[in-house]
Amino acid sequence: MLTIKRLSLQDSATATRWDAFVLACPEATFFHRAGWQKIVSDVFHHDSYFLYAEQGGQIQGVLPLGHINSWLFGNSLTSLPFAVYGGVAALTPEAADALELEAQKIAKSLDVSHLELRNIKPRHTDWPMQDLYVTFRKEILADEDANMLAIPRKQRAMVRKGIKSGLVSEIDSTADRFFDVFADNVHRHGTPAMPKKYFQALMTVFGADCEVLTVVAPDGQVLSSVLSFYFRDEVLPYYAGDFEAARDLAANDFKYWELMRRACARGLKVFDYGRSKQGTGPYAFKKNWGFEPTPLHYEYCLYKRDAIPQNNPTNAKYKLLIATWRRMPIGLANWLGPFIVRNLA
Repeated sequence: MLTIKRLSLQDSATATRWDAFVLACPEATFFHRAGWQKIVSDVFHHDSYFLYAEQGGQIQGVLPLGHINSWLFGNSLTSLPFAVYGGVAALTPEAADALELEAQKIAKSLDVSHLELRNIKPRHTDWPMQDLYVTFRKEILADEDANMLAIPRKQRAMVRKGIKSGLVSEIDSTADRFFDVFADNVHRHGTPAMPKKYFQALMTVFGADCEVLTVVAPDGQVLSSVLSFYFRDEVLPYYAGDFEAARDLAANDFKYWELMRRACARGLKVFDYGRSKQGTGPYAFKKNWGFEPTPLHYEYCLYKRDAIPQNNPTNAKYKLLIATWRRMPIGLANWLGPFIVRNLA
């Protein structure tokens, strides 16, 4: 008989089985890994419901969920907060349906406004869907020179400019330099930064599968940095930032080239440029690199609201807040930001 169970934070044996399933399941992503439960619970202090379907002692499917109840942004159950991919990952339709049914039961018991499943592929054509986001994925070729030539001419020229400027990439053992760059970058864009302890926790929980690459100038000046995840044969640059000085030296393009070059040397097959909102600068930047967008299917089961929530910077109602945040001293922004961003999942 198929049964639905909830993973306990203290159950390391089942967490190991969970991760083995995720690694083998074609529908699973890096964001289905059991370590996210510790991140959601320990760093952001949200309740988590990591559900798994089991039959005959074997895991048949998983559905990681996080519950966020915020007076600012509402009461929701999401798979998965702070992730771009989520939803159910299962071997059979029966396991997938059972997991989603349990998620809906939990959502109703928590009296949430909505349940959100961040699917890559559509599952419920009758549910409201957020069509704002796309993802960009492209094959990493086996030859380094071939990868360089696959970059469109204009962006390839920017990469070569970074190389000629003497930029170098370094792998960091801590999140210190990355956080300084990231926090400065998001502050200029008027959005709050994740807390530094979040990035440190990612590196601790996921070990070698979470890596920081930092670009420095010949004089040692830090210009740009990216925190990436590794899953199976893929690399996913997930959080990134640049100081303003990076622009003149093309450090941003050089950064992603170095990540791709290193991934090629490791024998990886897919470069996942991650999620972007349509019509934004990051969207255009990835298109200019020769990546084509693929729509993401964020599906919602609405309980106490009539429309999909729009808690993102493109929402016009946040225009004044963004302008105010840009003018705020960065020290104050870095202190206040974590209290806000923990609920912006």
